[in-house]
Amino acid sequence: MKIAQLAGSAAIALLSANAAQAQQTELTLCWAAWDPANALVELSKDFEAESGIKMKFEFVPWPNFADRMLNELNSGGKLCDLMIGDSQWIGGSAENGHYVKLNDFFDANGITMDAFVPATVTGYSEWPKNSPNYWSLPAFGDVVGWTYRKDWFERPEIQAAFKEKYGRDLTPPATFAELKDIGEFFQGREIDGKTVYGLSIYTERGSEGITMGVMDVLYSFGFLYENPEKPYEMEGFVNSPGAVAGLEFYKSLYDCCVAPGTSNTYMGEGIDAYKSGQVAMQMNFAFTWPGFEVDPNVGGGKTGYLVNPAGPDGQQFAQLGGQGISVVAYSEKQDAALEYIKWFAKPEVQSKWWSIGGFSCLRAVVEDPAFATSQPYAQTFLDSMAIVKDFWAEPSYASLLQASQKRFHDYVVAGNGTAKEALDGMIADWTEVFEDDGKL
Repeated sequence: MKIAQLAGSAAIALLSANAAQAQQTELTLCWAAWDPANALVELSKDFEAESGIKMKFEFVPWPNFADRMLNELNSGGKLCDLMIGDSQWIGGSAENGHYVKLNDFFDANGITMDAFVPATVTGYSEWPKNSPNYWSLPAFGDVVGWTYRKDWFERPEIQAAFKEKYGRDLTPPATFAELKDIGEFFQGREIDGKTVYGLSIYTERGSEGITMGVMDVLYSFGFLYENPEKPYEMEGFVNSPGAVAGLEFYKSLYDCCVAPGTSNTYMGEGIDAYKSGQVAMQMNFAFTWPGFEVDPNVGGGKTGYLVNPAGPDGQQFAQLGGQGISVVAYSEKQDAALEYIKWFAKPEVQSKWWSIGGFSCLRAVVEDPAFATSQPYAQTFLDSMAIVKDFWAEPSYASLLQASQKRFHDYVVAGNGTAKEALDGMIADWTEVFEDDGKL
């Protein structure tokens, strides 16, 4: 009996020691400062309660997010134990040893990538692409789509005016040509005593904005990053006739249909323009949609959600957003960080994540029969994630992005040169990057 008592006392002491150690452990999760991050703070309270591990958060505004966090990774900093990094970072973070490879951890804990939406696995987790090498767990699905003022579209007097001008009913656009017609129709129109404008599109120069907007259109006009049969061969693909037409079209949207003074706009400016009733349609990532539903000006059935329209030949793609969650290789608390990922991957956690404003990538959540009607934008999210494409995820993605930002902004906003010259110049820039990387 005495031996049993001693064993019991030792077990209790061990449990107490483990609990005390967990209580002393503090993980820092780094991400962008936006509404989904606030939702993750709330969600993570459940992890704290279950594990005894305290969560801290380091959130950085989007315009500074990449510079701040890539500097942290490149310097081997220990600020972040967990990183929800952008999809384009995956190549550099894998090859430079910033992220912990998760294959063995996934296998040991029964986490399979087959359980997640395929596009998010490719976009957020794999490097090299289309290989079973995983560096993150898909954390937040996102994609560029459109919102439109459903309440304006449904007004009889607006419907009549549109039909008189275009000979067809005013309905959400299925093609980019129809979208431009709608933009032109609303441009400068007076609604409720206020002058409104057609569209809000991405034009931001400093980080990634105009590239995300332009590519969202170019994909559906036939743009390809490279020859599918020969990696890094870009001539005739980046600057194909379809790609040229797509870039000309994007500039035509800027010239015809945006509000004055919107030469440097991205996510935040688009949200403000839409909520304030300045524009009839807005290009933006899906993460904005929950906020619109509860907004007093545009919520309550006033907003419609739209998959990115099709191009002139019927092709239809959309720019991928979103991120995966990774364990930072420089963290001294990797075991605890892995516990967080194991917890986050649970179906019940993912279901709650969706319910409070996160965009789950788990198939058990998004393929549930009740999902499509769970929110007014849920079906649009599903349809959009089925047609995504993404920017280069190469280790040198930042240099590739700087080139596209400059070339696109100089042409679309500043009006310098032609679309063909802009794309030719981008090929020259990208070729130089890949030559420096030894890939050409």
